[in-house]
Amino acid sequence: MRRRHDAFHQQDGDFDRFRFRIGFAAVAVLLAFALLFARFFWLQVVQHDYYTTRAEGNRISLVPVAPSRGVIVDRHGTILARNYSAFTLEITPSRVADLEATIDALAGLIEIQAKDRRRFRKLMEESKNFESIPIRTRLTDREVATFAANRFRYPGVEVKARLFRQYPLGEAGSHALGYIGRVNDRDLATIETAGQDANYKGTDHFGKTGLEQKYEFELHGQAGYEEVEVDAGGRAVRILSRTPPVPGNDLTLTLDAKLQRVTEQAFGERRGALVAIEPATGGILAMVSTPTFDPNLFVDGIRNEDWDRLNTDPDKPMINRAIYSAYPPGSTFKPFMALAALEAGKRTPQQAIADPGFFNFGGHVFMDDKKGGHGMVDMYKSIVQSCNTYYYVLANDLGIDGISGFMAQFGFGQRTGVDVEGESDGVLPSQAWKKRRFKKPEQQKWYAGETISVGIGQGYNAYTMMQLAQATATLANDGVMYRPHLVKYITDAKTGERRMIEPEPLRRLPVKQQHIDVVKRALVGVNKEGTGARAFAGAEYEAAGKTGTAQVFSLRGEKYVAGKVQERRRDHALFMAYAPADKPKIALAVLVENGGFGAQSAAPIARMVFDYYLLGKLPHGAAEEDESAVEADE
Repeated sequence: MRRRHDAFHQQDGDFDRFRFRIGFAAVAVLLAFALLFARFFWLQVVQHDYYTTRAEGNRISLVPVAPSRGVIVDRHGTILARNYSAFTLEITPSRVADLEATIDALAGLIEIQAKDRRRFRKLMEESKNFESIPIRTRLTDREVATFAANRFRYPGVEVKARLFRQYPLGEAGSHALGYIGRVNDRDLATIETAGQDANYKGTDHFGKTGLEQKYEFELHGQAGYEEVEVDAGGRAVRILSRTPPVPGNDLTLTLDAKLQRVTEQAFGERRGALVAIEPATGGILAMVSTPTFDPNLFVDGIRNEDWDRLNTDPDKPMINRAIYSAYPPGSTFKPFMALAALEAGKRTPQQAIADPGFFNFGGHVFMDDKKGGHGMVDMYKSIVQSCNTYYYVLANDLGIDGISGFMAQFGFGQRTGVDVEGESDGVLPSQAWKKRRFKKPEQQKWYAGETISVGIGQGYNAYTMMQLAQATATLANDGVMYRPHLVKYITDAKTGERRMIEPEPLRRLPVKQQHIDVVKRALVGVNKEGTGARAFAGAEYEAAGKTGTAQVFSLRGEKYVAGKVQERRRDHALFMAYAPADKPKIALAVLVENGGFGAQSAAPIARMVFDYYLLGKLPHGAAEEDESAVEADE
C-alpha cells in the first residue's frame, strides 16, 4: 500500500515538472514571437521610410551625362573650337563574362593599342560596373561596319556616338585657345576646390592651357543624369528617367582669326611673339607665339612620339612667348624714357646734347650704335634716329628709381591681367627690386653705372610682349589704359543672353597731353624719316612706331657682326607701333628672336599686320588657300 502511495506521488511530481516545462516553453515561444513581432514592427513600420529609401537606392542608380562643351568663336563668328560627333567602341563590364578574352577578340576586328587598354582600365576603376566604357574612340566608317557585322558575337559591347573637341584652324591661335586633355589628379583638385565635384561626374576632359583653362567652368556646362534600375548583380535593367545636361556657355573673342593667321604666316619659320591690341577697348586682335602647335593632338590623349617631339624641339613650341617669355625691350623703351623726362622736368623737347658717339661714365665707355655719333640731338631726333647716347645721359639724370617709378604706371614689370593663365611679371629694375632679387649684401647694392644701360632698354630690363603692347596701346590712347582681354562676351547656353566683358579703363595716367603729343610726333617721324622708314615706305596710312634691338649676350667690346655670330646668340629684333597715327585702331608689339635689327626683321611684320587689318591686303606670297580656309569655317 505504501509503495502504491509513493508511486502516485512520484507520478504527480513528474506531471508538475512536465507542466512547468510546457509552460516555460510556451512563455519562451510567446516571448520570442513578441520580440520577433517587435522587430518586424520596428523595421516595417517605424523604420519604413529609411529602408524604403535604401532599397530604392540599391535598385536605382544615377548615371551622369556629360554636357556638350561651349563653342569658341572669333569677333567675326569664325569657329575656333567646337564639338563634333564620332563613334566609339564601348564595353559594359557587367554584361561581359570574360573581359580580357572579349578585348582580345575585339582586337582581331578593330585596332586596339596598348594605350587604349591602359585608358580602359583606368576608366573602369573610376566607373560603375553597369556604365559603358570606351575601349576605342573615333572609329572609322570601315571599323563601324566591321563591328556591326559581328555585333551578335559580343554581348555587352556596342558602338556609341560621343562628342569630341575640335580646333578647325589647327595651329592658328593655339597658344591663345589652349587645349583640353583627360582629367588628371591636379584637375580633380581644382574641381574639388571650386566645389564642382558633382558637376564633373562623367566628364573625361578638362581645360589645360589658354582660354580652355581660364574659362573651364563657363565652357563645361551642367551635367545631366539618368535614373537607371539595376538588378542585384549591378546590371542595368531599364532607364527610369533622364535629366538632360545643359551645354556650356559659348565664348566670343576679340581675336580676329584672319589677322591671327596672316600674322603667324608673316613670321614664317622664325621664333617670336606679337600682340596686337585695340587701344580704345583693350581687346586683343592677335596674340601670336611662334612656333605654334596643334591643339587637336591633345584632345584624346597625345601620342608619346608627338609629346616627345614637342618637348625636345629646341624652338620650344609649347612656350607662350607672348605672355610668358620676358625680353629686354631695347630701343622701344626710349619713347617712354622721353616721356618720363618731360614729366619730370629733366628735358624739354628743344633741349639738345652733343653726341660724340659714346658716353663716359665712371671710367666706363658706353658706345652709341653710330660711329662718330649723331651730332646735336634733341628729343625728336633721339627717337627718330634712336640715339643711345641721348638716353645714357638721360638715364643718369633720372636715376633708377625715377625711371622705375614712371614706367610702372605703364604696366612694365607687372602682369597685365590678360585672361590667359601663365603670364610672367617681367623685370622692372629698381633699388628695391635688386634687394629682393639677390641674397648677398654686395649683390643687393645698386650701382650708378647699372642705370646707364637701363636707359636704352638693356640691363636688367625684361618685359613680355603683352606688357609692351599694353604700354604702346596706352600711349596711343593718350594715357588711358585698358586691361588686355581676349573674350568679348559670353553667351549663356540657357537663355541666349550675352554677358559682355565691358572695356573699362584700368586707369588714366597723370601725364600731360602736350608731353604725349611730343613723343607721338616723334614716333610718326620714325616711320617717315627714321629707322622704320624703309619698312613703311609707300604705306597708305600714317603709322607711328619705334624699332628696337636687344642684345642677347655680351660681345665684351667686340664689334657685332650678325653673320659671324651663332644664330641663337644674335640680337633680338623688336618693334612697337600703332596706326592710323591720328586715330589708332590697332597697336602692337612684335619680337623676332635672334632676328637682328628691329628695322630689318620686326618692322616688316608690323607693316604686314597693319596692311591686312587696315586695308585688307594679304602679305606678298601669302597662300590664298589659307584665307579661303578661314572663310570656309565661318
